[in-house]
Amino acid sequence: MLVLGIDPGTATTGYGLVREAPNGGLEAVDHGVILTPASLEMPQRLAQLYEQLNHIIARHRPEGSAVEKLFFQKNVSTAMTVGQARGVILLGLAQAGLDVAEYTPNEVKQAVVGYGSAQKKQVQEMVRVLLALKTIPKPDDAADALAVAICHLHTQRTQSLYQANS
Repeated sequence: MLVLGIDPGTATTGYGLVREAPNGGLEAVDHGVILTPASLEMPQRLAQLYEQLNHIIARHRPEGSAVEKLFFQKNVSTAMTVGQARGVILLGLAQAGLDVAEYTPNEVKQAVVGYGSAQKKQVQEMVRVLLALKTIPKPDDAADALAVAICHLHTQRTQSLYQANS
């Protein structure tokens, strides 16, 4: 199963595609960021985000998707703009016919590191190890998106095992 993980943002949205390897492990297919210039008005930035997300979906044809839930920050205006980006992302994924799972930052950390309060560097290093990469994926938003995809694949495996034993 190929999963598209998304770390939403207005200026920078991370994406990562991870698939289950034939040997039962995980492999990174692609990762990167969608950037929107601060010089554009918000509607144009959201339109660019939507268009670039659609391009990634069309190029890779993922079978599932997962998005990090909004972690409420002290800066309400930042939370609002990230919420707008999440809405556009959720719309794009739904219009592409993808099932969308959503995970909190703590759920992602728990699935990737085994500890819900793990530090960012710990998560990035585990992403590198789990995907057998030579270096930690850059930028951070791309590494975070790969972690979201890994979280979803681990959750799917656990649910399948539970259903098989019920």
